[in-house]
Parts: sequence; C-alpha cells; structure tokens
Amino acid sequence: MKYHYFTCDVFTDKRFCGNQLAVLPHADGLSDGEMQTIAREFNFSESAFVFPPEKGHTRKVRIFTPTTEVPFAGHPNIGTAFVLAETGELGDKDIPESICFEEKAGLVPIRILQNPNGPPQFELKAPETLTARPFKAVSTIADALSLNLNQIIEEHHPPSSASVGLPFLIVEVRDTSALADIQVNLESFSALLEQGSPPYIFVYTQNTDQADIQARMFAPLDGITEDPATGSANCALAALLSQHSELSSGDFSWWVLQGLEMGRPSQLQVRAQKESGSVTGSWVAGSCVMVADGFIESQ
Repeated sequence: MKYHYFTCDVFTDKRFCGNQLAVLPHADGLSDGEMQTIAREFNFSESAFVFPPEKGHTRKVRIFTPTTEVPFAGHPNIGTAFVLAETGELGDKDIPESICFEEKAGLVPIRILQNPNGPPQFELKAPETLTARPFKAVSTIADALSLNLNQIIEEHHPPSSASVGLPFLIVEVRDTSALADIQVNLESFSALLEQGSPPYIFVYTQNTDQADIQARMFAPLDGITEDPATGSANCALAALLSQHSELSSGDFSWWVLQGLEMGRPSQLQVRAQKESGSVTGSWVAGSCVMVADGFIESQ
C-alpha cells in the first residue's frame, strides 16, 4: 500500500537548514515494524506517523528514530503541526490557534502563532514537568566527548540527567571552542550508559556571541551521530536552567543556535515558567519550510 509523505526542515525558515523530518499524515494500517522500517529508510533523526485521535484531541502521533520509537520529541511535533497546517489537514481556510497531539509521553499542546511579516511559528509545551538528577561521572563524560575536564563547567548546574518527556544527559561546556572540539568516543559513550546515563547527550555553552545558547546533541548508539535541532532537549535545558536560577518565580527565555558545526544551523526559542521554586512548564518554538513530498510503499 502507498502512503503519502512530506519532508520538511524544522527550526529554520531556509530550506536545507534546520532538522529534517518525514511526516506521514495518514499512517493508518502501518504496523510497528513497518513504521520502523520506513523511519530507517528515511534515516532522518526522526520520522512522524499520524493517526486519528483516540482521546478526542487533534491527532495521535508516533515518532521513530532509525532504530527505535521514542515517547516524545520536539522537532517531529513542530514539523508535523506545520505539515498538517500546510496541506489543509487542519482546515482549508481558518487554521486553529492551538492543536493537541496524543503521544506515548502524554498530551502535547501546540500553539500556531501567525506572523504577518514572515512564516508562522509553532510552539509546543513539553508533556511533562522537569525531572532531573546530577550525573557524577564527569571524567567519563569528558572521555566520551574527547574533552579535557576543565572544558566541562558547573557554573549553572552540574551535568544532569534531565527530562520533560525524553531524558538527556545535559552538559555545559566552557565556550564555543570546547563545543567545536567534541569528538564522540564510542567506547566511553557506552560506559556512560553503563553508569546510568540516557543515550542522548546534549552539550551547550552560554559563552557565545551568536545566540543566548549554542548547543550540540549526540546519540551515536541510536543511529544519530549528531542532531541539528533537538526541541525536547532544549525544553529540558530551559527547565533545568530555570530550576537552578536564584529566582523562585518568573518567566525565562533563550534563543538557541544548534547544528552550526554540522552545516545545518537551527534557531529555537525556548522558555520556561517557575512558581514558588518549582518549574511548572517548558516550551520550544520555531519555524519550518517544506522540502518535498511523494509516496512510499509499506512493503
């Protein structure tokens, strides 16, 4: 059976930048194995499969990397909302201001923000509030990233396993030179997992003159050498930085540049809210651009 697909670039308004995504707006009838095979065929960091809702919301969405299904991810939600809006799946004339996807991690609300001077922005709220714990094996982190220990800093928080729907090991480095120096050491990367790290490492610095934050994300054991834009990791980072802020309440926001080192610059706007010492929510927003469409056989 043939399935219509669309590919788009997410967290950018320029084609061939940002993060690539394949979306199948009508994935009814595909088995888990078939979705995994199709995701492996596209070989993007993720592919999204859209189904009718089961709980009365806009759609049910399932997300696959080339090797596994994940309960939540940022750019597949932003890109899926964009594709559904662009192709008339959300209405031919009046596109709703908000939609909601049903996913394994929970409900993912998305706001569609019209921009009279440019493309619309899509902003999602992470499906979970922050859970985080320090990760003490800093020397193993340094080995896994081929960095010196003094290039990893704890100015704003210790290296931490943090999640708002998908867990990441979040690590702050000294500057953009340290960020550029990273080379993944697979043996030490495997040792990180043995010590309880998530399989995704999100590394960032605030010592950059191109944005508030510059970042990279690596998941080599999941078939993703490097990811050019990671909405779920950036949501977790916004929540983590807010949690460690000296302010007990407030609204926090950052512009993030990711993907520069791999030639696919991406721009993400992240924010978080904190009340009485606890982070109550985190969000990520960005633009998208359509790249291609076609049909793929399920078998």
